[in-house]
Amino acid sequence: MNSHNILIIGQGDIGLPVTNKLAQDGLNVTGLARRDRQNYALNDNAKFMQADALTLTAEQLQEFTQIAIIVTPDEYSTSGYHNSYLAINQHLAALTDKLPTLERIVFISSTGVYGQDNGEWVDESTAPVTPEREASQIILQAEQMLQQGFDDKAIIIRPSGIYGRERLMRVRKAKEPQKEPIAAGAWTNRIMDSDLVNIIAHVMTIQLPKPVYIATDYLPVTSFALTTWLCEQLGEALPVLDDKNTAISGKRLHSNIPLAWLTYPDWQIGYEDILRHQD
Repeated sequence: MNSHNILIIGQGDIGLPVTNKLAQDGLNVTGLARRDRQNYALNDNAKFMQADALTLTAEQLQEFTQIAIIVTPDEYSTSGYHNSYLAINQHLAALTDKLPTLERIVFISSTGVYGQDNGEWVDESTAPVTPEREASQIILQAEQMLQQGFDDKAIIIRPSGIYGRERLMRVRKAKEPQKEPIAAGAWTNRIMDSDLVNIIAHVMTIQLPKPVYIATDYLPVTSFALTTWLCEQLGEALPVLDDKNTAISGKRLHSNIPLAWLTYPDWQIGYEDILRHQD
């Protein structure tokens, strides 16, 4: 299987660990970023390419058999999403005829492309409903751009809310002495960052990937239940329910990630690990 020659576009909080994991696994991998190599703690076995994804030529991409696009916008605005996800996928889709070696192109999207917001269950067969948020609409367009350009070579990974030992938003909220009341029926979904890295590495290298992965754990949870549990673990004041807001919101994602790929198959196992590693 060492015929892989993998390019990881984007060396941020997820892209860099993916590059390093593939390098540790002995695969031929190159990390691409706009800044120079010394900005990134790259594994010694990984190669590095300093370039802007929007200027990549077919010549530069000629040798790669697998490409992953793991980028974040420079700014979280409509134009920021436009200039990152959509522009990069448009640019690559235009090169499709000139990349005969390419077997697979993987795009890290978001479960925000599902517009369902009444607590519905969503699975891999659910068609994305047009999302309300403009940013999510642009990410959906970016997916479609890649699928139109590369057909079944394009694989989409849609992560849910990413959390981890350094991603502590929910823990910080649980520690707030004055908590905002929380609606009882607000559903959330999450994936541990290290599990997401493993998922991407698997999808890059397995023989027959699915066209779409919902990268989430096996247990959706309401914000209220999650915050209550965290407060109990931390010995903090419990949250109160928002009696005025009785609507069911959010969605419940049905993971199609093989259980064997997940170290943290549910949020409780994940947060137990995080709390163990807190100072």
